[in-house]
Amino acid sequence: MNSEKNEEMWRRNLSPLAYKVTREHATEPAFSYSEKHTSNGHYTCVCCGSLLFDNADKFESGSGWPSFTKPASGAEIGETTDRSYNMTRTEVHCSNCEAHLGHLFPDGPGPNGLRYCVNGVALTFEGKNK
Repeated sequence: MNSEKNEEMWRRNLSPLAYKVTREHATEPAFSYSEKHTSNGHYTCVCCGSLLFDNADKFESGSGWPSFTKPASGAEIGETTDRSYNMTRTEVHCSNCEAHLGHLFPDGPGPNGLRYCVNGVALTFEGKNK
Protein backbone atom coordinates (compact mmCIF):
# COMPACT_ATOMS: atom_id res chain seq x y z
CA MET A 1 0.00 0.00 0.00
CA ASN A 2 1.17 3.52 -0.79
CA SER A 3 0.84 5.45 2.48
CA GLU A 4 3.07 8.38 1.59
CA LYS A 5 0.20 10.89 1.77
CA ASN A 6 -1.64 11.75 4.94
CA GLU A 7 -5.29 12.80 4.99
CA GLU A 8 -4.48 16.51 4.79
CA MET A 9 -2.39 15.93 1.67
CA TRP A 10 -5.25 13.94 0.09
CA ARG A 11 -7.63 16.82 0.84
CA ARG A 12 -5.28 19.33 -0.80
CA ASN A 13 -4.65 17.20 -3.90
CA LEU A 14 -8.20 16.03 -4.66
CA SER A 15 -11.45 17.83 -5.40
CA PRO A 16 -13.90 17.75 -2.48
CA LEU A 17 -16.03 15.11 -4.24
CA ALA A 18 -13.02 12.99 -5.23
CA TYR A 19 -11.85 13.09 -1.61
CA LYS A 20 -15.27 12.04 -0.28
CA VAL A 21 -15.51 9.17 -2.76
CA THR A 22 -11.95 7.82 -2.70
CA ARG A 23 -10.98 8.43 0.92
CA GLU A 24 -14.36 8.30 2.72
CA HIS A 25 -16.08 5.63 0.58
CA ALA A 26 -18.90 7.88 -0.63
CA THR A 27 -20.67 7.50 -3.98
CA GLU A 28 -20.98 10.24 -6.55
CA PRO A 29 -24.51 10.97 -7.81
CA ALA A 30 -25.69 8.67 -10.60
CA PHE A 31 -25.23 10.12 -14.11
CA SER A 32 -22.93 12.88 -12.81
CA TYR A 33 -19.88 11.57 -14.71
CA SER A 34 -20.48 12.84 -18.22
CA GLU A 35 -17.11 12.22 -19.87
CA LYS A 36 -17.44 9.92 -22.88
CA HIS A 37 -14.09 8.69 -24.17
CA THR A 38 -14.15 7.01 -27.56
CA SER A 39 -10.41 6.89 -28.17
CA ASN A 40 -7.99 4.15 -27.19
CA GLY A 41 -6.64 4.56 -23.71
CA HIS A 42 -6.95 3.55 -20.12
CA TYR A 43 -8.16 4.83 -16.79
CA THR A 44 -5.88 5.40 -13.84
CA CYS A 45 -6.50 6.09 -10.16
CA VAL A 46 -7.13 9.80 -9.52
CA CYS A 47 -5.20 9.49 -6.25
CA CYS A 48 -1.99 7.70 -7.21
CA GLY A 49 -2.02 7.21 -11.00
CA SER A 50 -2.07 3.39 -10.91
CA LEU A 51 -3.49 1.62 -13.95
CA LEU A 52 -7.08 0.45 -13.37
CA PHE A 53 -9.18 -0.16 -16.52
CA ASP A 54 -8.89 -0.14 -20.33
CA ASN A 55 -11.36 1.95 -22.30
CA ALA A 56 -11.97 -1.08 -24.55
CA ASP A 57 -13.56 -2.88 -21.57
CA LYS A 58 -15.98 -0.05 -20.75
CA PHE A 59 -19.66 -0.52 -21.55
CA GLU A 60 -22.94 1.33 -21.07
CA SER A 61 -24.71 -0.40 -18.20
CA GLY A 62 -27.49 2.14 -17.72
CA SER A 63 -26.56 2.32 -14.03
CA GLY A 64 -25.37 5.93 -14.12
CA TRP A 65 -21.72 5.13 -13.37
CA PRO A 66 -18.84 4.08 -15.62
CA SER A 67 -18.88 0.29 -15.93
CA PHE A 68 -16.16 -2.13 -17.01
CA THR A 69 -16.12 -5.88 -17.66
CA LYS A 70 -12.69 -6.41 -16.12
CA PRO A 71 -9.62 -4.60 -14.78
CA ALA A 72 -6.83 -3.72 -17.21
CA SER A 73 -4.08 -6.29 -17.69
CA GLY A 74 -1.61 -5.76 -14.85
CA ALA A 75 -3.99 -3.61 -12.78
CA GLU A 76 -4.01 -4.30 -9.08
CA ILE A 77 -7.55 -3.84 -7.87
CA GLY A 78 -8.45 -5.10 -4.44
CA GLU A 79 -11.80 -6.36 -3.21
CA THR A 80 -13.39 -6.18 0.23
CA THR A 81 -16.81 -7.04 1.59
CA ASP A 82 -19.00 -3.97 2.08
CA ARG A 83 -21.94 -4.45 4.44
CA SER A 84 -23.15 -0.84 4.48
CA TYR A 85 -26.80 0.12 3.90
CA ASN A 86 -28.04 -3.33 5.01
CA MET A 87 -26.55 -4.92 1.89
CA THR A 88 -23.61 -7.20 1.24
CA ARG A 89 -21.60 -6.07 -1.78
CA THR A 90 -18.07 -6.37 -3.07
CA GLU A 91 -16.23 -3.07 -2.85
CA VAL A 92 -13.34 -2.50 -5.26
CA HIS A 93 -10.37 -0.29 -4.44
CA CYS A 94 -6.95 0.64 -5.78
CA SER A 95 -4.47 -1.80 -4.24
CA ASN A 96 -1.72 0.82 -4.34
CA CYS A 97 -3.35 3.62 -2.33
CA GLU A 98 -6.60 1.98 -1.13
CA ALA A 99 -8.78 4.55 -2.90
CA HIS A 100 -12.42 3.48 -2.98
CA LEU A 101 -13.43 3.00 -6.62
CA GLY A 102 -16.90 1.48 -6.52
CA HIS A 103 -18.43 -1.99 -6.44
CA LEU A 104 -18.33 -5.26 -8.35
CA PHE A 105 -21.58 -6.93 -9.40
CA PRO A 106 -22.26 -10.31 -11.06
CA ASP A 107 -24.61 -8.86 -13.71
CA GLY A 108 -22.24 -7.73 -16.45
CA PRO A 109 -21.95 -8.81 -20.07
CA GLY A 110 -19.36 -11.07 -21.59
CA PRO A 111 -17.89 -14.38 -20.56
CA ASN A 112 -17.11 -13.43 -16.95
CA GLY A 113 -20.50 -11.80 -16.27
CA LEU A 114 -18.94 -9.08 -14.11
CA ARG A 115 -19.68 -5.36 -13.88
CA TYR A 116 -17.13 -3.10 -12.21
CA CYS A 117 -19.35 -0.13 -11.35
CA VAL A 118 -16.91 2.71 -10.70
CA ASN A 119 -17.23 6.30 -9.55
CA GLY A 120 -16.06 8.48 -12.45
CA VAL A 121 -14.49 10.98 -10.07
CA ALA A 122 -12.08 8.22 -8.95
CA LEU A 123 -10.72 7.90 -12.50
CA THR A 124 -8.38 9.81 -14.80
CA PHE A 125 -8.49 8.97 -18.51
CA GLU A 126 -5.22 8.72 -20.42
CA GLY A 127 -5.66 8.45 -24.18
CA LYS A 128 -3.07 6.81 -26.40
CA ASN A 129 -2.39 7.13 -30.10
CA LYS A 130 -2.43 4.10 -32.37
